[in-house]
Amino acid sequence: MPIQDKRATRVTNCPECGSGNLIEDYDSGEVICQDCGLVLSEHAMNQGPEWRAFTKEERESRGRVGVPISFSVHDKGLSTVIDRVNRDAYGRQLPLDTRLEMLRLRKWQIRTRIHSSADRNLAQAMAELDRLTDKLHIPSSVKERAAVIYRKALDNGLVRGRSIAAIAAASLYAACRATETPRTLKEVAAASRIRKKDVARCYRLLLRELEIRMPVEDPIRCVSKIASKVSISMKTQRTAIKILKEARRVGIAAGKDPMGLAAAALYVACVLEGEKKTQKDIAEVANVTEVTVRNRYKGLKEALNLNV
Repeated sequence: MPIQDKRATRVTNCPECGSGNLIEDYDSGEVICQDCGLVLSEHAMNQGPEWRAFTKEERESRGRVGVPISFSVHDKGLSTVIDRVNRDAYGRQLPLDTRLEMLRLRKWQIRTRIHSSADRNLAQAMAELDRLTDKLHIPSSVKERAAVIYRKALDNGLVRGRSIAAIAAASLYAACRATETPRTLKEVAAASRIRKKDVARCYRLLLRELEIRMPVEDPIRCVSKIASKVSISMKTQRTAIKILKEARRVGIAAGKDPMGLAAAALYVACVLEGEKKTQKDIAEVANVTEVTVRNRYKGLKEALNLNV
């Protein structure tokens, strides 16, 4: 019987009998119909690995898949890293000539990884992002978003003449705002050791030049952050969330600072539920003044007709 075309176009049914009962013989590289015996293709390429494994543990131990591409690494994690252990696979010390050769290879490896000013800039910025995300306990997905924003800023020439740490902090704050992660500008600036004014200026620059649209920050997301630091019960938190939803429905939440509004709603909920928390305690955790909490408290009380 004539042999059909190879696997450029994958055949799902036998052209002789119309059966879909096809098998692929990896040893001979042939696709054969089990009903009529027609050889549909030959010399088929095996797309799998060259090794064989018969158990799940053996398959996992033989897999050679590396880490996924990460934008938070300056070279996206694609380069090879030569370690400084100077020992072989059995833990034995390497000979002197081998150690010298490894030292020379390691030196040239570092030079090839960071060979331009843009690579040096990215290496310094990604190290700063690592430090900030560890200090602020920010998830890795937000960190990846911040790295993408910084790379766009670098490609558009926004980093030239400005502080790398300030642009990195602004990128992280922009990523937090875009993903609605409750981190304030004051917290990011304090962790980066850059003035809040400089971080805010770089943040506005990123929004303007990269045309980033930010969602309106939800004060409900700030409730759990404040409550966990002041040890407020879940019942009181649910009451505060109900107050904020009612305030949004009435329309008094627009244009207000989310942290201040969440702090005031928590204080109102504490009063309603009988928890003894002062305005000073909640204001210190929310990084707002007592005057802000007091004013928002009065606004919520009057607009919602709360019997406090």
